[in-house]
Amino acid sequence: MFKKGEVRLGIAPIAWTNDDMPELGGDIPFEQCIYEMAKAGFEGCEVGNKYPKDPKTLLAALEPLKLSIASAWFSSFFTTKTPKETFDAFVKHRDFLHACGAKVIVVSEQGKSIQGRMDVALHGNKPSFTAVEWDQLIDGLEELGRLAQAKNMQIVYHHHMGTGVQTYSEVETLMERSDPKLVHLLLDTGHIVFAGGDPVQMVKDFGKRIRHVHFKDLRKSIMEQSSQEGWSFLESVKQGVFTVPGDGMIDFGPVIRALDEAAYKGWIMVEAEQDPAVAPPLEYAVKARSYLRKQMGF
Repeated sequence: MFKKGEVRLGIAPIAWTNDDMPELGGDIPFEQCIYEMAKAGFEGCEVGNKYPKDPKTLLAALEPLKLSIASAWFSSFFTTKTPKETFDAFVKHRDFLHACGAKVIVVSEQGKSIQGRMDVALHGNKPSFTAVEWDQLIDGLEELGRLAQAKNMQIVYHHHMGTGVQTYSEVETLMERSDPKLVHLLLDTGHIVFAGGDPVQMVKDFGKRIRHVHFKDLRKSIMEQSSQEGWSFLESVKQGVFTVPGDGMIDFGPVIRALDEAAYKGWIMVEAEQDPAVAPPLEYAVKARSYLRKQMGF
């Protein structure tokens, strides 16, 4: 089983305050967010929009709580904009995370994405990439991988609902076509199950390339309702499609065993964007930590 230290448990701030829907948790300050993360028993977090933009200020706030920065989201636009625009933005993002002590950078292609569109139904409208756009994406991601390696860091690709890399087959295409030394994978349990895939199979197929993990659970009835009623991705989130591990439909035991068999080392981040007015963040963070302690032994 995982060894404490080789696998570290963190939590994302999106349960407290949602960057894509500011009305969710807009009143919750950064200080409350990190205090409750630590109180729930986590040792790290990802970066949200309310976090200080200066690395020294951010680390000074986290140090008394013994919290580390694991990573932060970066949007690429290789399929819709010039590569230079993404490269320039990435270098600034990379340097910030490097100064914060992070080793991985979460990347997701947002060209043609509908994930941030409240007015577009998720099902039946997801974008797909042409052969040329796939080439643009692969070439761009590999260059981001090189830029990350220049700082002894790695990029991890986040497959995501509402984007051109959503389904299992699209993840397979990305993994098959990209350089395994440059482009690594983020396993998000909630997103791959929402997309109809199997997280255990993903670990079996691509375990050696998984360098970052998001543990997210799903409420099956709301996932089904999202499809039936034609909700957007953001509306699905607002209605509570996601929850923390141990509170939804996913059995994390087999996922944990598969990651262990693949000798996974790195961060496992609880990430369950919810409306904090409906799902109190501290309560759900404690619930997730208790569940994972039983599953993982620490």
